[in-house]
Amino acid sequence: MIEIHDHDGGVRELRLARPPANALDAALIARLRAEVEAAAGAGARALVLSSALPGRFSGGLDVPSLLRLDRVAMATVLDDFFALLRALARSPVPAVAAIDGHAPAGGAVLAIHCDYRVMAEGDFRIGLNEVQVGLPLPESIHAVLERVVGARQAERLGALGLLIPAAEARAIGLVDELVAAGEVAARALAVARDYLALPPTVMARTRAMCRRPLVEAVERLESGTMERFLDDWFSAETRAAMTALVERLAARKKV
Repeated sequence: MIEIHDHDGGVRELRLARPPANALDAALIARLRAEVEAAAGAGARALVLSSALPGRFSGGLDVPSLLRLDRVAMATVLDDFFALLRALARSPVPAVAAIDGHAPAGGAVLAIHCDYRVMAEGDFRIGLNEVQVGLPLPESIHAVLERVVGARQAERLGALGLLIPAAEARAIGLVDELVAAGEVAARALAVARDYLALPPTVMARTRAMCRRPLVEAVERLESGTMERFLDDWFSAETRAAMTALVERLAARKKV
């Protein structure tokens, strides 16, 4: 599910490899969390989060598999997912997202918790479209989105559940730069090395200061947030919306 590539200079690339879309099921979430948490201790000085699947970064949560879980099992998945986001936010080493394709929902969420985002040019889309499948955007994730794109754009993207083209994502700051498809991982590795070329103590201290609001956002899960999310997940409205999504995806596979 994850290919690990250690590059010169201490850059570790975590390459998602779960066809067909790197959808985040329980096992992939747990594995990615473990790899992010272990990276610095294993000697990595920077991280690149990329994809082994051309045209896909991550399709977000694996709705078909997660719909089969009961409330207790789904609570465990959520615990792991939010712990993964905290691990990215708190990472003592810089993390660069190499978005070589579509990145809806959970894929975009992973990216906005990284230090820097490189995306492929072309007909690719990114966004937090949770509302489209009947889920409210968790407050901590909205706070991170607002940090990246500002209050007005975060409201527009979140409330409407928009998936926007790569060019628009660059224009509003959701991603930092666009490069040709196929060159995204290489550019992300170069950005990671840019961080490492700086005086390490000064860079680390300044980076920690700059990312403090991000860390505070992910640690500010309000009491009851998880229970409310679970209530929504198992509500009739949300189950109907997600079941419709699963049916649309199945229909596309048959075409």
